Amino acid sequence: MSGLVLKLNPKERVLVNGAVIENGDRRSRLSILTPNANILRLRDAIRPDEVNTPVRRICYIAQLVLSGDVEKADARLQMLRGIEQLSQALRDDDSRTHLDTATEAVDRDDFYRALKSLRNLLPREARLLAANQS
Repeated sequence: MSGLVLKLNPKERVLVNGAVIENGDRRSRLSILTPNANILRLRDAIRPDEVNTPVRRICYIAQLVLSGDVEKADARLQMLRGIEQLSQALRDDDSRTHLDTATEAVDRDDFYRALKSLRNLLPREARLLAANQS
């Protein structure tokens, strides 16, 4: 069996194709078999007031697609521009790998994979911003 497997904690919420689903009182595991389903763990979601850095801005755009609030075509260009801008600043091999993966995912309209790849850059971005403020 292929597809995405979600492991949910008690009362954890997840957004699936625009519908908020809340887990029951026990841990559970869901297998998402439908290809291209839009899925977002709400515990991982970036809130609008937290969109205060370049990586967070691009992640937020991907979230809007997954929640059904923005059309893929509208988000694609914004995300690709943002990823290109990030590639000018994040030049190490690991960052490049994540940015390349995100670009390929956006090109395939796989916004979940793009978000997943971009989220890996959040700790690095936080370190760089903290170092610049010192």
